[in-house]
Amino acid sequence: MAEQVSIDAGGVTLAGEDSGAGERATVVLLHGLTATRRYVVMGSTALQRSGHRVIAYDARAHGRSDGAADAADYEYARLAGDLLAVLDARGVERAVLAGASMGAHTLLAFALAHPERVAGLVVMTPAFDPEHDRDASYERWDRLSQGLREGGVDGFVAAYGTPPVPEKWRPTIERVLVQRLSGHDHPDALADALRVVPRSRPFEAWRDLHALRAPALVIASRDEADPEHPLATGERYAREIPGARLLTEAAGASPLAWQGAQVSRAIAELADAD
Repeated sequence: MAEQVSIDAGGVTLAGEDSGAGERATVVLLHGLTATRRYVVMGSTALQRSGHRVIAYDARAHGRSDGAADAADYEYARLAGDLLAVLDARGVERAVLAGASMGAHTLLAFALAHPERVAGLVVMTPAFDPEHDRDASYERWDRLSQGLREGGVDGFVAAYGTPPVPEKWRPTIERVLVQRLSGHDHPDALADALRVVPRSRPFEAWRDLHALRAPALVIASRDEADPEHPLATGERYAREIPGARLLTEAAGASPLAWQGAQVSRAIAELADAD
């Protein structure tokens, strides 16, 4: 049974859950932008059943968590600070950190600042490229922010448009998009985050990742189903993080990152490697 928890992170209350027990490593799950804590292992409880304590929380402005008082207070340094607040509040000295997209970038920013608190890293569907000119993408994020602020879920979906993927993937993406966007208590705060997070930098250069020493796994999706998180970017992370292993689905298969039980198994394998 999951314990519902509220954590103060510098005046922002984060909502989360703490579940499972055992001798194995504690795992902390971090979701992506516009998602909630459910969308890392997709509701799977395989980690808890295998003896891991699992902490999952909604990032600021997401899910049941509060938004920031300052509309600009969503940069990765702040998100990494929230992760530190979660670990401290729950009495966790070291944990395996597993995060998708924004969550992956957050855990890397945290690991670079607090390496002593990290037992392992599972970097799922990263998208940030420190060498990529992202100016063109800001307009899209600003449009999504405006759509959400002015039209709610329907406004966001209209601004999102038709997913640029083969027809076989579209119903799943469209359904999950609506489910994700319907799960937030503070949509205006989420609209603020949509403008700030994409402009933030979790690290400055690829060489920064060379300082990481924790065991690491990169889970990347193929571009056919998830072009917003390029496979080539995931491959670059796996090359730049010392000793990291790359895992992805077979060509034509459903993205591994969508398969909660398989993701949980991969996290457990990394966590139990010692």
